[in-house]
Amino acid sequence: MSREPTVAATADPHEVLGYLLKHASSKLTALTDAALEPLGIDSKDFGALRVLAHREPTSQLQVAQTLGIDRTTMVTLLDALERRGVVTRRPDPTDRRRNVVELTEQGLRTYDAARVAYGEAESAFLAGVGADAAGRLRRTLRALVEG
Repeated sequence: MSREPTVAATADPHEVLGYLLKHASSKLTALTDAALEPLGIDSKDFGALRVLAHREPTSQLQVAQTLGIDRTTMVTLLDALERRGVVTRRPDPTDRRRNVVELTEQGLRTYDAARVAYGEAESAFLAGVGADAAGRLRRTLRALVEG
């Protein structure tokens, strides 16, 4: 019976799950960042655009919570997107302590182009494993994240 080597059985970091996940994530981020660079954004920016593109105007705190990032990082990210004319923020008319964030027309165009560029980079990343394995990988990672 063939068994995968255990962590203790080998010194090869390519057998350690954490190493593989970290380096796969780094490789995917490098590919997607390169694909998004001509649009003036990176993969973190794209995450925010994706959240905003699928919602009514929402608070920056809600965007941060959806993405799982802290408020300070969210403010910095939104500041940069606002300077580029991709998002707009305004006080929430029902709670002036909150800022409502939404995509501008330029932001919608950027999101549409970014969605295509990101998808192509992701497809290139997964090309070596095929569609069935890519689907299984997504389901497995989702189960681990949600479990």
